[in-house]
Amino acid sequence: MSGCCGAELILGGIVMAGASVQWLTGMGFALIAVPALVLLLGPAEGVALANCGAGAICALGLTGGGWRRVRFAAMVPLVAASACTVPAGTWVAARLPEPVLLAGTGTLVSLAVLLVMAGMRVPALNGVKGALTAGAAGGFMNSSAGVGGPPVSLYAVNAGWTVREFVPNAQFYGIVVNAFSAAANGVPRLNTSLWTLALAGMAAGAFIGRALATRVPERGARLLVLLLALAGGLSTLAKGAWEL
Repeated sequence: MSGCCGAELILGGIVMAGASVQWLTGMGFALIAVPALVLLLGPAEGVALANCGAGAICALGLTGGGWRRVRFAAMVPLVAASACTVPAGTWVAARLPEPVLLAGTGTLVSLAVLLVMAGMRVPALNGVKGALTAGAAGGFMNSSAGVGGPPVSLYAVNAGWTVREFVPNAQFYGIVVNAFSAAANGVPRLNTSLWTLALAGMAAGAFIGRALATRVPERGARLLVLLLALAGGLSTLAKGAWEL
């Protein structure tokens, strides 16, 4: 019984941490939460919960006028491409053994974080073709590993978007791609206690993130998010490799 309660509290803490950094920096819920959720719940349930949580947080992030700053014309190729590749990601994830999924998830998270940290400019991610490439990669990664944001971040870097421009558009993309992913992967099969703690974690994370937003420098907060995400990705990779 105590072990079960401990796992429930850990899940609530994971969701709270992810929600906090999402509200603080405009990104990071999936990068922070996915490695830990996958280790705690398994790849399928962990990714499914991350899809639901990230989509909900992105939707809340656009309330209060955020929708007006979304570049809908620019987002069309991104979300259209993601719709085409989400089913492929789900199909691949459903057919791989759990250790392979753990290793694959850890690898994708770690590589994505390193690419975002490097701020790489990739000529293939320019223009409409770049948007289609980023959207397709994001859709596949989101449904298979729960982390669809980094390709869009790289696209934004190549497009020269400022942080103010990037955040609402990334949130809009997050709503759409996570809705597609949740439809493909299904809703996680959690008991009432786990759902309650997950929702409580999201609410507490929103409160903490908003409270810290005016006190923590954006650059430092973003670096902390990426370092924590990298640590989580490498841990998941190590566990998957150990079990292979």
